[in-house]
Amino acid sequence: MTVSRRAFAKLVTAAGAGALGAGAAAAPATATVDTWTTTGTTVSALSAFDDAMKSFMQARNIDAGQLAVTYQGRLVLARGYGHNSPMPIQPTSLFRVASLSKSLTAAAVVRLAQDGKLSLGDPITKFLDLTPPAGQSADPRLAKVTLWRLLQHTGGWDRDLTAFDPVFKDRIIADALGVPMELTHSDVIRFMSGQPLMHEPGSTVSYSNYGYLLAGRIVEKVSGLPYETYVKQKLLAPLGITRMGLGWTVSRHAGEVGYRSQYTGPTVLDNSGTVVDAPYGTFSIHIHDANGGWLASAVDLVRWATAFDTGSPVLNSTSIGRVFAVPSPTGVNADGWYYGLGWAVRPVTGGTGRNTWHTGSFAGTYSILVRTYHGMSWAAVFNQRDDESGLSYAPIDSALWTASRAVSSWPTHNLWSTYFA
Repeated sequence: MTVSRRAFAKLVTAAGAGALGAGAAAAPATATVDTWTTTGTTVSALSAFDDAMKSFMQARNIDAGQLAVTYQGRLVLARGYGHNSPMPIQPTSLFRVASLSKSLTAAAVVRLAQDGKLSLGDPITKFLDLTPPAGQSADPRLAKVTLWRLLQHTGGWDRDLTAFDPVFKDRIIADALGVPMELTHSDVIRFMSGQPLMHEPGSTVSYSNYGYLLAGRIVEKVSGLPYETYVKQKLLAPLGITRMGLGWTVSRHAGEVGYRSQYTGPTVLDNSGTVVDAPYGTFSIHIHDANGGWLASAVDLVRWATAFDTGSPVLNSTSIGRVFAVPSPTGVNADGWYYGLGWAVRPVTGGTGRNTWHTGSFAGTYSILVRTYHGMSWAAVFNQRDDESGLSYAPIDSALWTASRAVSSWPTHNLWSTYFA
């Protein structure tokens, strides 16, 4: 496994990197009065977290953010933050979370295995029709793409070598197939079934949104339910999570924030070529459902993270072991981490023996979810990933780790009942 952590950060936060293309920059919004608002319970012992979020958001002119923190199984902080925001950002406001969705999709497949509906060693060809367009041939190595390999990003697709992430190439696929936009999952699968794999399956780690698109279709095929319905029923409901759901490309759910980007681009929702704000139509949330389509609040995300704790009502110990298993033969990379099933994993000494995390990014979205080896977790979400300052969003990772180390005494309260029935 040769992908560095820096490269991984680029990969897992680039769920939406291809959506902008050569879109033009829109005029940035400006505020005449600088205001900072917070919602949720103030916890003085955890003020370092509030300070980290304020500094991060103000430097990048982010107007909506959220943070939730757990310690030893207790929800100790749940906050909404607004910087010149037109409306208060609540701890329960919904945000697109982009590639954090992959942990849900991987867990859905693992749950199906737990229930005896499939085996992770099954080839994807057992479940999916991978018939290519007329006149093209399918790569025979597709039969070697198992569910393990699909979810560990070792299926053989490589967007870096091809500069082609199919979930962001709507126009190319529509033109090649002679179909109108908005594309369907079947359109993307038919097109990609005629494309050669770039690597022998199992040999190389290369982040693949397309692989998770396929995983979502396998969940539907095996369960007999729509992907969203299965996830809600089998994974979220047992944890008391009711707010989460798949997002919409243009419309917003009740309680969902608006999204900001300095970029525009042509819509992929039809063939009109209309130029739209990047978060609202330069990519299709419908296509991205299983690799990046979920909405959540930060408190929902840290609640979801408990699905991977001992005693989980969702996944048993065997399933959790599968999620965090070291991929074979690629193993742990030179930077000391590997990609499990929907999570990045860094083996460490003590506690659970691992830190696990994922990030997500679309035009208008940046998110991070972290589970630490010694019993903490946190999630932060924002309603943009770019601004005129050009600052990276990756430093939120180290900023929140630094905030956690600044806590001298963790509070004993538990806020779960405030946000979950």
